[in-house]
Amino acid sequence: MLAAGSLVPGVRAADGPLARIVDDAIRSVMAENEVQGIAVAVTVRRRQSFFNYGVAAKDGGGTVTEDTLFEIGSISKTFTATLAAMAQLQGTLSLSDSASKYLPALAGSSFDRISVLDLGTYTAGGLPLQFPDDVTDPDRMLAFYRGWRPAYAPGTQRLYSNPSIGLFGYLAARSLNRPFDELMQQQIFPALGLASTYIRVPPDRMDRYAWGMSKAGKPVRVTPGVLDSQAYGIKTTAADMIRFVEANIGGAKLDDTLRRAIAATHAGYYKVGDMTQGLGWEMVDWPTDVDRLLAANSSEMTMKPNAATRLDPPLPPRDEVLINKTGSTNGFGAYVAFVPARGIGVVILANRNYPIAARVQAAHRILAALDGEAG
Repeated sequence: MLAAGSLVPGVRAADGPLARIVDDAIRSVMAENEVQGIAVAVTVRRRQSFFNYGVAAKDGGGTVTEDTLFEIGSISKTFTATLAAMAQLQGTLSLSDSASKYLPALAGSSFDRISVLDLGTYTAGGLPLQFPDDVTDPDRMLAFYRGWRPAYAPGTQRLYSNPSIGLFGYLAARSLNRPFDELMQQQIFPALGLASTYIRVPPDRMDRYAWGMSKAGKPVRVTPGVLDSQAYGIKTTAADMIRFVEANIGGAKLDDTLRRAIAATHAGYYKVGDMTQGLGWEMVDWPTDVDRLLAANSSEMTMKPNAATRLDPPLPPRDEVLINKTGSTNGFGAYVAFVPARGIGVVILANRNYPIAARVQAAHRILAALDGEAG
């Protein structure tokens, strides 16, 4: 049975049109996909509201709140992109350089002809969605990259890939001469004001860390793997994620370099159908109908190579777009979308990996309502 939606103090529930729309959308998602808990956060011109549903664990979990920790899967890539953009602004990394420049162990491999940008936009030439099962440590990771051969000319096909953007983040951290996890936990998260965002959840916060549900209905959390931090390893809360969304929308009081780095992740580097590929983020024109947004987030876009048209020069960051990213682990499903021009955004975090189409449809419905409020 679904627990009643709960709201933080000061946010009205059933008496407001937005609350009714969120409630209807999320209860349908939970009922149709057997999701045990969902946290929703929305912002309208920096006015935040939180809508919390269900429980943090199937058996014995407390109710979900905006401070419950969820795995956000590939939304982690947007943080990785922010770090890489900062490295570029600081002059330690150039997106146009060959990947092997920043990892000499790859010299003489295909990565002499693959740029850092190719890695950050999944256009390296067909790197797979995941590492092979036998790639379990740094030595085997290097051996995999050295032995890999592109199926396509770099910059011609987009194939979504954790090893691609994982290496992108790894090289960015190497250029800064510090471990990736350390840079995230000690620099990026604090600079964004994210006090409850982690790669490794500390022991004193484990009681706030939700349990996901596997396809078999068993409690599950993400298993560490090679370059997991860069590709899918972040755990965070709805309260922190909506703060990150607001930083991306603009107007937040951030360090100037960080502000410019965030803006740089919104530049368009490739056109893939109706979707424009940024760094970590993906964009479609706003307003958009739900079918176009579904196509941009479809399994065809994730699981198969798609012809990519290089935008040269890159398309500058634009406000009249919907910027979004999905994220999944075995037990969690997340989605974030925002429209800078309208000052609106939505975060949906769940402790079940339910279909992406259901997340997109719910978020589009909510964003349409927020757009009306933004006026």
